[in-house]
Amino acid sequence: MAGAGYHPLAKTLHWITALLVLGLIGVGLWMVDLPISLTKLMAYAWHKWIGLVVLVLTILRCLWRSYAPPPPLPAAVTAWHRRLAPLSHGLLLVLLLAMPVSGWLMSSAGGVTVYWFGYLQLPDLVPRDTLTFEMLRTLHHQLAWLLIGVLVVHVGAVVHHDVLRRDGIFRRMLPFGS
Repeated sequence: MAGAGYHPLAKTLHWITALLVLGLIGVGLWMVDLPISLTKLMAYAWHKWIGLVVLVLTILRCLWRSYAPPPPLPAAVTAWHRRLAPLSHGLLLVLLLAMPVSGWLMSSAGGVTVYWFGYLQLPDLVPRDTLTFEMLRTLHHQLAWLLIGVLVVHVGAVVHHDVLRRDGIFRRMLPFGS
């Protein structure tokens, strides 16, 4: 059936990241149309703070994957799924790195220094520049929509494997499963 499951640390990093990313997407879509207010400023601050948490978690996930690679796919998984799975997971990880970095770059170019959780001042990655800010804002938004699309495909693949094929792929990543 499913074969070996993921290590508990891999599961923990996956599910915490998943919850945070879903929250970031929701807040990101909500905050952009808010009028200038304390609510908008706090939404942006929290969005940046949690985005940086996702960056750290993703770096930890990549380090962990280099130490403990994912378990092999079950024999029932088709050859084209075997080729596509690492590519789609790789794209997700790249996007989970690119999104917070592009946001941090955008803040820097916009002249807004990031204070992680209001205390730890992070360095500006690029000098303040309106054109660079606009390009990075566009990039950040495009990456966000790409991430949403890839997540829809990812969840669709989970449904395909768990509901249609019943091959146990999803159970390998369940937080409290084997």
